[in-house]
Amino acid sequence: MLIDEMKYITPEISLLCFALLIVVVDLFVTRKGVLPILSVIGALVAAFFTVGLWGNGGISAFNNMIAIDQFGLFFKLLILASLVLVVMASNKYVLKFEKFQGEYYAVLMLSAIGLMLLVSAVNLITIYVSLELSSISLYALVSFLKDKASSEAGLKYLILGAVASAILLYGMALTFGLTGSTGLTAIADYFRTSSTASPLLLTGLVLIIAGFGFKIASVPFQLWVPDVYEGAPTPITAYLSVASKAAGFAVITRILMTAFGQPDWLHAEWAIIIAVLAALTMTVGNVTALVQTNIKRLFGYSSIAQAGYLMVGLAAMGMATQGNADIRSGIIFFLFSYTLTNLGAFIAIIAISNKIDSDQIADYTGMGKRSPLLAGALTLFLVSLTGLPPTAGLIAKIYIFNGAVDQGLLWLVVIAVINSVISAFYYFRVVKVMWMGEPASQDKVTSSWPEWTALAVCCIMVVIIGVAPGAFVGLTQAAVKMFGI
Repeated sequence: MLIDEMKYITPEISLLCFALLIVVVDLFVTRKGVLPILSVIGALVAAFFTVGLWGNGGISAFNNMIAIDQFGLFFKLLILASLVLVVMASNKYVLKFEKFQGEYYAVLMLSAIGLMLLVSAVNLITIYVSLELSSISLYALVSFLKDKASSEAGLKYLILGAVASAILLYGMALTFGLTGSTGLTAIADYFRTSSTASPLLLTGLVLIIAGFGFKIASVPFQLWVPDVYEGAPTPITAYLSVASKAAGFAVITRILMTAFGQPDWLHAEWAIIIAVLAALTMTVGNVTALVQTNIKRLFGYSSIAQAGYLMVGLAAMGMATQGNADIRSGIIFFLFSYTLTNLGAFIAIIAISNKIDSDQIADYTGMGKRSPLLAGALTLFLVSLTGLPPTAGLIAKIYIFNGAVDQGLLWLVVIAVINSVISAFYYFRVVKVMWMGEPASQDKVTSSWPEWTALAVCCIMVVIIGVAPGAFVGLTQAAVKMFGI
């Protein structure tokens, strides 16, 4: 019975209850400091229920609309971790929209619910509804500052998001028309009996890839990224760059490997498409980032480049004859390390920007003298994004590039390595400005304890994963153990 299956979405239900509680509490309390506390508690309760479901691998619920497996549960925990860190990083930033703090935290939690449902969805209908739930919430969050830049960013995100949604829906409609089903497993069963590539099939597949290409910021669907990253509230920029991207890669991995993973001729078709897009995405992202003067725009283009590196793993996964658990776990490991690294970088940026009231890289001059800890933390994260030891970024790139080489994609890995060298120029330009310039002011840059706590967690985890990655590799391998074909 459907009522009996409600236990499988207890993480989402609990998070929804806390989101509604925050709205109600916001009406009656004057001290708004309780709202982020409730948000963190809500995320922790949802995480508790998620961990409780970990042993229930391979279960389908709600007429095969939702899958309860380690793959989805891992990403739910990653999304919840991102939510907690973003809430902690928003501690001072929310004073910019002091009257709407309750709405901010509630909508942020609603977007997390959509992303959590998205990573577990195994039906095209569920995927689309979950995607729209998260997207509509994010459209509102991007515009939350209500100034010209924020409103413009929200409008651009909404319009381009609607176009991408229509493209995705059309691809899903073509797939349904060809196969007669919206379930990923049923679609896979249809293709296993097919021996040739139908033009309609390939068109539907390309449109689905294009629709999710917007979500993961792949070329040529990346045009929204720099403006949205610059105009959105910085904590939301951080959230977009990690939680939304992680969910996007999770669902496209599930769709490609479950619905379009067999026969061999089919996954070889989309692997080539992904490989070409990966080369273009990382190159466009890194080259354009070289000329940026705004740190949020720089991280926007950096995010595009990182999507390109992740797509190397997707292409390698498609090239593998029977799918490859190591490649899939490599993608998850990369997303895990990238989430910690990018969130940590944005937490440092939030703390610095709150003090200097600027996102211009030139205004970070001498930050190493004004706040050595913040500058040191940001330097560590920039080193990790470059892919240098002893950080998580190095292990993540080795893991994913090694899988690509094993599948005959040496040419793509060479392009990725060249792009990593290019990225060092703009990452270390920020490092140079912070440590080698003279500060315009001698005022110390301070931060609140929630921001320091979130920053410390990210720093410690980035170093631990870089020095001793074994346990985390095992965790990602467990996440894909019962997933796939």
